[in-house]
Amino acid sequence: MADAILHFTEELMSSWWIYLALFGFAALDGFFPAVPSETLVVTAGVFAATGEPNLYGVIAIAAAGAFVGDHVSYFLGRGAGGRLIARTKPGTKRHAMTLWARNALAERGGLVLVVARYVPGGRTAVTLTMGAVRYPARKFSFFAGLAAVSWGLYCSLVGYLGGKAFEENPLKGVILGIGLALTVTVVVEVVRHQRRRRRTPRPEVEVEAPLTTAGER
Repeated sequence: MADAILHFTEELMSSWWIYLALFGFAALDGFFPAVPSETLVVTAGVFAATGEPNLYGVIAIAAAGAFVGDHVSYFLGRGAGGRLIARTKPGTKRHAMTLWARNALAERGGLVLVVARYVPGGRTAVTLTMGAVRYPARKFSFFAGLAAVSWGLYCSLVGYLGGKAFEENPLKGVILGIGLALTVTVVVEVVRHQRRRRRTPRPEVEVEAPLTTAGER
């Protein structure tokens, strides 16, 4: 079974179709986060260690797809994003991500888009919110370009390192690459959670004055 999967994957990675798949998955992930684009890019990076597909091609196509997908989400936000955000139910993960996106945009502006590329569900929440609040399109494109290129480099090179570590067994390389990517994601989430806890103000407790008796006056 493992040999059959490896054979099929090698055939896919040596075909020009892989570039089309990379672009499509990365673009869809920009506004439909259920698509596992990171996994495909990391896997392509692993096989790029053997020469096929081309590493630079993987980086460029993945970044281009991410850039296009972020813009689709942004313009969806400019159109109906305000209504979609208003309909999110309090207490849900989507509502929490939207609040995080609003607060982050108010604090750090477009740079949050670069960070959100590594937060599960964060990229879509941020791009939709940026569209809904009419964030300037030119500035959005600049930061979306930074985010897309950094993400394409990161995913591709993580996979490439895994492929180099296990050149004789690409499946182990894929496991290592995906494991490294998941580790980075977990670290980002933990750091973000800790920073949010530190910023949350603690409720002030009003201390009542001790009662005094007539003899103590």
